[in-house]
Amino acid sequence: MASCLMKSLFKASTRCSCSSLQYPLRLSPRISSRSYAKASSAPVANEKESEERVVVPIEHSEAFDVPTSGISRPLSEVLRELNKRIPDSLIKVRMENGLSVKYVPWHVINRIMNLHAPEWSGEIRSITYSADGKSVSVVYRVTLYGTDAEIFRESTGTASVDDTNFGDPVQKAESMAFRRACARLGLGLHLYHEDLS
Repeated sequence: MASCLMKSLFKASTRCSCSSLQYPLRLSPRISSRSYAKASSAPVANEKESEERVVVPIEHSEAFDVPTSGISRPLSEVLRELNKRIPDSLIKVRMENGLSVKYVPWHVINRIMNLHAPEWSGEIRSITYSADGKSVSVVYRVTLYGTDAEIFRESTGTASVDDTNFGDPVQKAESMAFRRACARLGLGLHLYHEDLS
């Protein structure tokens, strides 16, 4: 049944629309690791295995000539997009030591990065517990890649080991460090300036 569905989908359309990006597709046989030796040395014994197909993009130059927003842009354009003001609807407020603090949740920052700088990468550089074991600090690096250059920023986040209100202390310190590293690239930086006024 799956092969009939794939055949009908293939006949109906040989183009796939993903967001605004369109590229031609072709059917390719699926070879499992168990059947790889059989496929390379002898005909496939099981008829079901021979009918299974996977859809993969055709790799030729005209399929990838479609202009896209966000992919393969100069670094200055990526940074310009990240420096735009974050809409108020995405900003949250929490109480910390009797003061209200505005912030953007890490998962929203992650989505904004994926949208405006899809070539970004992030990594935890270190996790350090304080000598008394009461706090944990995380150093996080965010790297942006443009067609002309790449840039990275690092920042730290620290959380009390005893404070488990918003999850694991290491996760809390990581999300704080991630947000701060992104702010060093301009994303949500306006929130830090508003706190000063």
